[in-house]
Amino acid sequence: MRWFHFFLCLRKAGLISLDKLAKEAINIRMDGKPGAIFDWDGVIINSAAQHEISWERLANECGKTLPENHFKRGFGMKNEVIIPELLGWTTVPVEIRILSLRKEAIYREVVREQGMTALPGVETWLQKLREAGIPCAIGSSTHRENITTTLDVLGLEEFFSVIVTAEDVKRGKPDPEVFLTAAERLGVEPANAVVFEDALVGIAAAKAAGMRVVAVATTEPKEKLAHADWVVDRLDELSVAQLWDSSGSR
Repeated sequence: MRWFHFFLCLRKAGLISLDKLAKEAINIRMDGKPGAIFDWDGVIINSAAQHEISWERLANECGKTLPENHFKRGFGMKNEVIIPELLGWTTVPVEIRILSLRKEAIYREVVREQGMTALPGVETWLQKLREAGIPCAIGSSTHRENITTTLDVLGLEEFFSVIVTAEDVKRGKPDPEVFLTAAERLGVEPANAVVFEDALVGIAAAKAAGMRVVAVATTEPKEKLAHADWVVDRLDELSVAQLWDSSGSR
């Protein structure tokens, strides 16, 4: 694990390429400990409805208008891009920041008011992993407070020993930093980690990290996800034996 940490530090300093990092991740001796790393939205939950409501409430609160189809057009974009470029509300950085933070605060209010349910099969799969002694992490570009709030509402906090969010990394997917950081904090070699993703950039990030990937067909059709190691409609289709042998290695 010390050698992997060394290569991760080189990557963070910009002294090693993604290709080189992925090769080293695969070549480093595996210690036998498996780990599971989950993307958040589209894998654990589907929060599209709550986010759409939060934009509508923010617009009403601020006396702003929302363009037609704004939510679909802005899906996957950061607030810092949506507010000035898609909505055209302001280009002043401090105003963008204030609006972005308020939008996320409203989102959390909506989650607390309306509740949230995990996607079908999620809790069953997490239970299987816990019974098998496989530690789990979340690796997402979502804001930490959004994740912790929703985990509390879902009652799933106990399943995740590590949470890596937008606040913990400098580069977003398809850069592998979020998954490599999660693996490091779990104490798991990349070659023994399996990532659960729904997005093409997330699959690319996992592959760049030297990890295997389960693609969940919640936001993309299965044919677009064929380059993942496994493709499922829901997580409880899987078995631990499919993904790890008794030693945790491939």
